[in-house]
Amino acid sequence: MTTTTPPTPSALTTLITSITTPTPPETQQKSSQSQQHPALTHQVLHNLQHQHLWTSLQIHQLQAPSSTSSNDTTADPNPITLISGIPPHRLYTHPDEQLYLLERGLREEDLELERMFVLPTVQGQTWSLRRLAGVFDGFPLQEEFFLNKHSGSKTDKLREYYRYREKARATREWGGKRLLLAMVDRQMGGDSTVVYYVVQDGAVKPRQN
Repeated sequence: MTTTTPPTPSALTTLITSITTPTPPETQQKSSQSQQHPALTHQVLHNLQHQHLWTSLQIHQLQAPSSTSSNDTTADPNPITLISGIPPHRLYTHPDEQLYLLERGLREEDLELERMFVLPTVQGQTWSLRRLAGVFDGFPLQEEFFLNKHSGSKTDKLREYYRYREKARATREWGGKRLLLAMVDRQMGGDSTVVYYVVQDGAVKPRQN
């Protein structure tokens, strides 16, 4: 009889196994959602770091908003976990901000990269608008980075841009807060692929082609 040696677990599988705490059978059903948070968070973080080349990654815990309605079936008393980091390129630019840059001869490559927040979720997980609003209320506007990459007139234009951006974001002229919704496919037949969606806090002005 031929015996086969099982393949060596991947780095991601080893990481998830090391941070997942075994749950007793009698409490497994009640705590299944809360127990998946550490493994899910580290799976998305691993994907951001090694596949999408994000840097300065951090994990944040936000307290979930309490439900005031007995009909809110999506309420979750567990803290909400977010990941923040700096992507290798700019992920989204508001149409009015894009117009401002074009009028002043600035390109997105001239701007410093900003810290983005990522919300790890599983395909099929239910989220209410109230709970998503609580996530947006729980973190600040994206951090700003002012590094001197240019000299001469472009430096003055960038300085003007950063000043105006602070004002535009305070008034929501260039939109409100935004995050990436990371959705992991863990359903039957799923291959744990991670798909990212940009989620905005409030209505977004459509782009003009």
